[in-house]
Amino acid sequence: MTNKWRFSVATLCAASLAACSGGASDTRDSVRAVGSSTVYPFAKLVAENFARSNPDFKSPIIESTGTGGGISLFCAGVGANTPDIANASRRMKASEFATCQTNGVKEITEIQVGLDGLAFASAKGGIDMNLTPEIVYRALAAKPFGKEQTARTWHDVDPSLPNKPILVYGPPSTSGTRDALKELILVHGCETNAEMKALKDTDKDKHEKLCTEVRSDGAYVDQGEQDNLIVQKIEGNPDAIGVFGFSYLEENLDKVHGLRMNGVEPTYANIASFEYPGARPLFIYVKNAHLDAIRGLREFVAEWAKSWGRDGPLTAIGLVTNPDDVAARSQAASTAFTALNGSELK
Repeated sequence: MTNKWRFSVATLCAASLAACSGGASDTRDSVRAVGSSTVYPFAKLVAENFARSNPDFKSPIIESTGTGGGISLFCAGVGANTPDIANASRRMKASEFATCQTNGVKEITEIQVGLDGLAFASAKGGIDMNLTPEIVYRALAAKPFGKEQTARTWHDVDPSLPNKPILVYGPPSTSGTRDALKELILVHGCETNAEMKALKDTDKDKHEKLCTEVRSDGAYVDQGEQDNLIVQKIEGNPDAIGVFGFSYLEENLDKVHGLRMNGVEPTYANIASFEYPGARPLFIYVKNAHLDAIRGLREFVAEWAKSWGRDGPLTAIGLVTNPDDVAARSQAASTAFTALNGSELK
């Protein structure tokens, strides 16, 4: 069955894909969302509350695949064998939007569900530092400022820091959290060097490589898509640092503590005000062609909208509420489902 055929089925069928396809492989009676491990706990709570308040619908299926992996599945086509929602800890890329369009996923609604912070943390009583984007870049880059990586300890990076080995547990390359690490921290640290900043205009690919490629000698450890595993790793090693979403920091404050960035603590208030350098938006992307084809999809998105307010259940587990203007746009998008045109994507 081609993607084009699936698209016509999903857009023309008002009841369900099953009613039109007639085949068991093309039926699904529950919402399916894939994507970010950071958004995962929020999506799970929304799904649980949705199931309790809507007993006539089956509980949504939520999968933690990483932002990049989730968007790839989402953009594979239209039909019951593809996800209805992609959860993302960064905005969709222009290249991903183009893939969606090529595969028949023509209309996509973008909804910013809240904010999160890219937190650096260590075990309670463990290593404590005031980091900066430049320090993180010099410690983790494969070739900092184009030179050989020689730093083995934090003291090698900056004499004011502890003489402890650099050991950072973080997300893999498919994760939106890794993208946030690159865009919010590493690039900013790299561009403190005037030559590196100028390189962006003369050789974009080289700039990307030198500013975002992470060292592979064991100082940075890719811990997979499960942020809870990073918490466990740093809890067991007082000299280790972990990188994950603020919600995981807040959830585990009995075990770990956040490290300052530019002297700013990773707290709810500092993320909401964007004073903390690692603040980032979180999104869900909805496949409009499935709105009238997958039973419960509209209602599930409505449950998100009921949950993301200042006094809602999601803030209790670490979600930072959108600014008022963004909250109003998200509320409207959750009912109007205005399609993203892709022109603002990078």
